[in-house]
Amino acid sequence: MEKRLQMILILGIAIAAIVGAISGAVGGYVFWGPLSSLSSIQPKLSDARVEQKIVELIEEESATIAVVESVTPAVVSIIVKQDGFEISSGSGFIVSADGYVLTNRHVVDGLGTSLTVITNNGEELQAKPIDTDPFQDIAVLKVDGDGFTIAQLGDSDKIQIGQTVIAIGNTLSEFRNTVTKGVISGINRRVVAGSAVNTDVIEQAIQTDAAINPGNSGGPLINLKGEIIGINTAVSMEGESIAFAIPINQAKRAIEDVRQFGHIVRPWLGVRYVLVQQVELGEQNGNYELGAMIVEGSQPGQPGVIPGSPAQLAGLKEGDIIVSIDGTRLSKDDSLSKLVSARRPGETIELEILRNAVLQKISVTLAEYKTE
Repeated sequence: MEKRLQMILILGIAIAAIVGAISGAVGGYVFWGPLSSLSSIQPKLSDARVEQKIVELIEEESATIAVVESVTPAVVSIIVKQDGFEISSGSGFIVSADGYVLTNRHVVDGLGTSLTVITNNGEELQAKPIDTDPFQDIAVLKVDGDGFTIAQLGDSDKIQIGQTVIAIGNTLSEFRNTVTKGVISGINRRVVAGSAVNTDVIEQAIQTDAAINPGNSGGPLINLKGEIIGINTAVSMEGESIAFAIPINQAKRAIEDVRQFGHIVRPWLGVRYVLVQQVELGEQNGNYELGAMIVEGSQPGQPGVIPGSPAQLAGLKEGDIIVSIDGTRLSKDDSLSKLVSARRPGETIELEILRNAVLQKISVTLAEYKTE
């Protein structure tokens, strides 16, 4: 009886092993067979396609090299000194043969400082600050001389997400004309940039993953046509490969103003505001994508409506929500500052505002912003 039990036990184990082997083989075929089949039918690049890919890479590389060679002579390093000592530096680029230079305001701001521009060939030139934009991080400088190589300005309204861009600048205030490459990651970003003391709001900012570092501020962001489409301005300290540039179209009028009037001319409404999403105006008036609610500033003594401003003269009040200008509704593409800055001092605009749940219209005559 004992031997019979042993034989039954051995037979059971053998049967279980056979069943397990068969199950494993079937399971392997079920799960891995299709994968093997799929891998075997993956298309392979033909020799012609491989050669085409190589040609495309070489063409892109050649285009990048050509762009860098054409733009670099117009890119400059800017050294800021105080009492003979260097205190900061940045980048810029020459936009006219007679020596006008475009850069960021935060690069050149500072009392009692002197500015030196270092050209691509190492020549050091004293620079004179002509004017800074009161609402944007833009400054125009002038160096003596003529016949400078200039940078061609593109159209930042035509840029597309995903297109290749190149940044050139005085990286880390040490490595002049450093070249980095990336793509446009986003457009029409609203970015608050600066320190705890001084901040700037960049409207319609260009977001890129091209590496931008301290010292790159004020340098050009370039497309593969060799056209400057932005001014490198800020980098996110919280994320990786997130940098921002001011669209070049926002700077073009500053250059024109300096040539025509000797300073930058900006229209002024005179309100502080926060953005309000999806302004509900009721069935009769419809809903608005975006509104600008007039509020007091974050610091004491900063009223929402600036005393003596066009906004105050027109009767605007804190709590009013501006929803359109001359019939154009505020949106992420048409911000309040963009619509106002497109006008000229002396022009009268019609605002649609929501006050105490009632939609009404107010006419405002814009003035020229004057720094104190």
